[in-house]
Amino acid sequence: MGNDGGSIPDRRDLVRTKKKGEQADKANQTRAKWAFCALSKLPLQEPVVSCALGKLYNKDAVLEYLLDKGAFGDGQNICGHIRSLKDVKTLKLTANPAPAREASTSVITPDRAQFVCPLTLKEMNGVQPFSYILSCGCAFSQAGLKAVSSGSSPKDSDTMDSLSLCPQCGAKYNASSDIIQLNPSLEEETKMLEDLVLRRAQEPTKKSKKRKAAELDGADSKKKKTSTSAPSLNPSITTASRTVVNSLAQEEAKRKAGMSDAVKSLYRDKDAPERKEGANFMTRTFNRYA
Repeated sequence: MGNDGGSIPDRRDLVRTKKKGEQADKANQTRAKWAFCALSKLPLQEPVVSCALGKLYNKDAVLEYLLDKGAFGDGQNICGHIRSLKDVKTLKLTANPAPAREASTSVITPDRAQFVCPLTLKEMNGVQPFSYILSCGCAFSQAGLKAVSSGSSPKDSDTMDSLSLCPQCGAKYNASSDIIQLNPSLEEETKMLEDLVLRRAQEPTKKSKKRKAAELDGADSKKKKTSTSAPSLNPSITTASRTVVNSLAQEEAKRKAGMSDAVKSLYRDKDAPERKEGANFMTRTFNRYA
């Protein structure tokens, strides 16, 4: 560095440049998407579920998130669109039949995928795009599913009313709306999220059980009020009440007829004129100066 002829400095030695930022390894990112749970970051273990955005989760992690939304820290950003277990589908995955260890070296191969397509036996490791059928949960590679669907005759599709049959379990599905891509690209995931928001906005509002019970109670009370406000009178009851009133009036008349004049003078008829105060000794108030 002293220009003595011993070394020739280069620009890299004389000029300090900014270090390049660390770039994420795409291979590790892809492996993390297909081999680990998107929520708990643990290896995928059956039962494995997927949401409407195609992300892969361990079912126990989703249950833990639904019980405690803050259990995973960033869970709201990852799966905030999951409201209940109805928003996820349990996948029917096919285990990889390839051996987990190499025969010669007995070393675990980290690139070995845990699941494969049951039609083409292609590994589910992110190299080949995979999808699952929403109606049954069976997962296939898109190439294998297209090959099977293209092999069906048009007559069969007409008779099935544009419905196809799952090549693994035979369940019916709509090829235009029931196929969900697993781990889509960022642009496709954004589009799928927008479609999900639109579908939920069009859903009718569900009434809670308490509100339904209150409405039923209100309807029952209204019926009771209307029934009590206009009761039906039985003619036999009205005639019986009239006879009772007449008999009581006759007994009262007989009782008054048997009274003496002194006792009758204590009672006054309603139609009789009012007596002046002091007209009767019995009604006069006591006064010592009277």
